[in-house]
Amino acid sequence: MISTCRRCGRTDRIISARLGYCAPCIRGQFEEVWPEIETVHQESRRAFNLPLAPPGTPWARSAPSVSTPVAFPKGGMASAGAAWLKMADCEGEPRPGPASVSTMIPCPPTAWLTGSAPGAPAPAIPNTPANPVRNAAAPTWRSFTTPAISTASIARTGPSRRPPLRGDRVSAAELAAAVRPNTACICYFGGDPTPQLPHALATARLALEAARGAGRLLRICWETNGAMQERWLQPLAASSLNNGGVIKFDLKTFSEEMHLALTGVSNSQTLQNFASLARRMGERPDVPLLCASTLLVPGYVDLEEIHGLARFIAALNPEIPYSLLGFYPQFVMNDLPVTSRDFAFQAQDAAQAAGLKRVRLGNLHLLC
Repeated sequence: MISTCRRCGRTDRIISARLGYCAPCIRGQFEEVWPEIETVHQESRRAFNLPLAPPGTPWARSAPSVSTPVAFPKGGMASAGAAWLKMADCEGEPRPGPASVSTMIPCPPTAWLTGSAPGAPAPAIPNTPANPVRNAAAPTWRSFTTPAISTASIARTGPSRRPPLRGDRVSAAELAAAVRPNTACICYFGGDPTPQLPHALATARLALEAARGAGRLLRICWETNGAMQERWLQPLAASSLNNGGVIKFDLKTFSEEMHLALTGVSNSQTLQNFASLARRMGERPDVPLLCASTLLVPGYVDLEEIHGLARFIAALNPEIPYSLLGFYPQFVMNDLPVTSRDFAFQAQDAAQAAGLKRVRLGNLHLLC
């Protein structure tokens, strides 16, 4: 589908008719185009019966784990980006969390977890036919409104739809008890674990204590947009540093204008947090504590964005692993094509030219 930028008149397959504007106009004329783009984010929230902006009351408390100020009425609920949050989930105690973050999904182990890849942590976790290693994936709610994402269904666990598990709340202890003896890793992904970070950290701590008591190895990994308040970075790093776990930041764009266009929020907190964690890379040089990924949204996450992100990462530490992921059209921006194979390799070359030493392409099967 060929669409036209409503400002400059340019036509291209990699202009989203839903977003309405091309990348150069978004970066160069942001104040002019933002009001219309903002309505796209409001529509995506409305689709899930979420408020168009985080609500607040004079007696409300703010959530410490999300960067955007969110006010919580006593006993009520509020929205951070596109995620519904309950008051107790955002307090710094291991209180019960919503069932949507309490699903431990068994999934096959990655190579570095089982020691079958170069640079795998030692000692490796044995993986045999008699005792196959498994990972536990903990999906979580979203904290950004992202019209380009393919996991929009996670947001449907708000008040308009009952969570998938029995009951509304699961304690950290109950969730940690769901970890099986052959679980090699708990991976918190999304959505994003940020809105329920205190609950997720408490679960990780209890699961690690149980594994150590049983003489087992267990790793804690995180996939996040990195937009939590800075005071949560240290417990996040501590949860993974000594057990071989990895923290992966989804760095969506380099320019703040493009990040606002694609997510509805600034990326300043994300970049600041990434830089803070990068300074701790030397504490575990054998297996990187921190890595990053970027979704190659056609026409918007272009070579300018990739070059900016790669320069930013390389200036912190050129050894930080960086993955470039193929885009598949879903949700609001379903009028864009799949990432082209040619562009993916151009992006990889650009990231390497910017100084990064460990750049890989992911989702190769999606590339056209």
